[in-house]
Amino acid sequence: MAFWDKLKAELIDIIEWLDSSHDTMVWRYERRGNEIKNGAQLTVRESQVAVFINEGQIADVFPPGRYTLKTENLPILSTLKGWKHGFNSPFKAEVYFLNTKTFTNQKWGTPNVFYLRDADFGRVTLRAFGTYSIKITDPVKFIKEVSGTDGNFSSEEVSGELRSLIVTQFIDALGESKTPLLDMAQNYKDISKFCQTQLLEEFNDYGLDVVKFLISSISLPEKLQAKLDEGTGMNMLGDMNKYQQMKSADAMEGAAKNPGAGGGMEGMMGMAMMQQMMNQNQMNQQNQNYSQNQAPGGQMATPPPPPPMVQLYASINGQQQGPFPIATLQQMVAQNQITKDTLVWKQGMQGWTAAGQVPETSGLFGAMPPPPPPPPPPM
Repeated sequence: MAFWDKLKAELIDIIEWLDSSHDTMVWRYERRGNEIKNGAQLTVRESQVAVFINEGQIADVFPPGRYTLKTENLPILSTLKGWKHGFNSPFKAEVYFLNTKTFTNQKWGTPNVFYLRDADFGRVTLRAFGTYSIKITDPVKFIKEVSGTDGNFSSEEVSGELRSLIVTQFIDALGESKTPLLDMAQNYKDISKFCQTQLLEEFNDYGLDVVKFLISSISLPEKLQAKLDEGTGMNMLGDMNKYQQMKSADAMEGAAKNPGAGGGMEGMMGMAMMQQMMNQNQMNQQNQNYSQNQAPGGQMATPPPPPPMVQLYASINGQQQGPFPIATLQQMVAQNQITKDTLVWKQGMQGWTAAGQVPETSGLFGAMPPPPPPPPPPM
């Protein structure tokens, strides 16, 4: 059997690679003893490159074509072997085929949420996902920096490293773009091009090129998305009073089910946000109705500016919350989330002050009964 294998190896003189996979980037030509006959035929197909390696050193690189292996087309290998007048006996060399096609639909995504400061919503958390396409442009650099002596190297083996590079550059590029959160969806194309440009230098260090980079989605946290959807629904409703009554009832019901829990506080904050938006809409509607009425003399009357809404911040569990309107603070007092000793602050105050000492909030706690009279003296 060993004699037949040796004889078969002597008869084989065609070196080629037919790729039946979809993700193989590097494949090593397997030959008994790595021996290659003088005059062997090398076939390199389109989207392939063949690289000869002698004793760990990269020698000759062959682009697509058909070659008869002689000293004339193996100049570097001939120098390494010391052939002065050609060779007649088989020689040893490793042959690696590199797939230079475009590897499409490579996935990337942020493994965890990342923070972004937005002009409208402040500090928000986001996640992002997308795809990218790569191809080998420098076979020698790719073998040296990435695949090494791996005889069957797939795109999955390098995808983890590339995803880390992509996420780092993407977050940095998104921060530099200063794109508002609500405008990101319509700017995916511009952000993708910017990120692709930023990634080119990083990928070139591995002998790769970023053919395409796409953003599939930039998703908001579920709670923030729910608030945006809720605000959109509120703007679509005609009767703001009914909407306010509905949201107040929902908030009170949630607070009753979770007294003192985080859900109750979150409900109060959400109701405060809604109340501010609805008060603003009501004032705009009142101003519009008032401007449509004519004053004496046939002149259009200009409505006086509305009084400013008093809102205060509260220090709860060592964290600043708010601002809250007085109506919301009253409900929070009823839920024991704010006491007389809770520190509050509003515009114009020099510092944080206990709620029981601030005129706007002191009345929310009711009157304290006087101390009971002393007992009568013993008879």
